[in-house]
Amino acid sequence: MKILLQEHMYSKNLTVRQVALATKIPKSTISNICNGNRIPRMDTMEQLAKGLKIKITDLFESPYK
Repeated sequence: MKILLQEHMYSKNLTVRQVALATKIPKSTISNICNGNRIPRMDTMEQLAKGLKIKITDLFESPYK
């Protein structure tokens, strides 16, 4: 399963800092997710979706959605 956070940030022209402020998730966590060093938990995915104003299913790529 691929996390599409970086793609959404690019399309909305958002920085890691801006996403951190909108989601209340630490910059280091967002950076690690973007770099593929960390797989986010479901509560983190919910925070990201809410902060970016997208559906949670938009944050990942999977043949099962």
